[in-house]
Amino acid sequence: MEKKIALVTGGMGGIGHAISRELYHQGRRVVAAYSRAQDVALAWQAEEKKAGYDFDIAYANVTDFSSCETMIKKIENEVGPIDILINNAGIHRDHTCCKMSKDEWDSVINTDLNSVFYMTRAVINGMKDRHYGRIINISSINGQKGQYGQVNYSAAKAGIHGFTKALALEVAKHGITVNTVSPGYVATEMVLSIPKEVLDKIIADIPMNRLATPEEVAHVITFLADEKNGYITGANIAINGGHYML
Repeated sequence: MEKKIALVTGGMGGIGHAISRELYHQGRRVVAAYSRAQDVALAWQAEEKKAGYDFDIAYANVTDFSSCETMIKKIENEVGPIDILINNAGIHRDHTCCKMSKDEWDSVINTDLNSVFYMTRAVINGMKDRHYGRIINISSINGQKGQYGQVNYSAAKAGIHGFTKALALEVAKHGITVNTVSPGYVATEMVLSIPKEVLDKIIADIPMNRLATPEEVAHVITFLADEKNGYITGANIAINGGHYML
């Protein structure tokens, strides 16, 4: 049986890297999408191969609809049809609303929310034709509870789950599941760069008194990506150590 193909946007970053590896362990053929310089992406691919992970890589500007379409067509022609899509690409540009620039708003909405539509739109009809698909969208605790200084990020991440629920209704009859995962604070390079006194206060507010590991988030992704989990759709799975409970 041929391996199912999984595409991970932001697949070389902290959480994305862990997702790519966990999907590989699950027996998927993994394509890590990137938007960085090609030489950096190729170096990452080579290092991963040395570590035992034979990843494919593909470039797209996730804020551009045509670029996403072009990447998907290239993957389909060179690797095969995409069975699993992980919409993980994201950035943050923090400022309070009264100080936020239009560019800071637009860049986060385009990268974190519009990209979810662009990438999904490019794969969804193929999944419908094959009567199978797994789409997993990475949101955030801050899309659930909000966060001071992050009206752009919180809006984008909240919008992701609205997208998830509506799409899940549209494609359930085609054997496609669509779900959201909302991590809390995760021990990525970005979070660990927060000043220690600030990070200590964040951790003190988490009932489990620690950050999540990227691998813990990735385990949730692979659970939802499994063929056996065909009856979970439209769900939002929080992984935040009890930091926020609905």
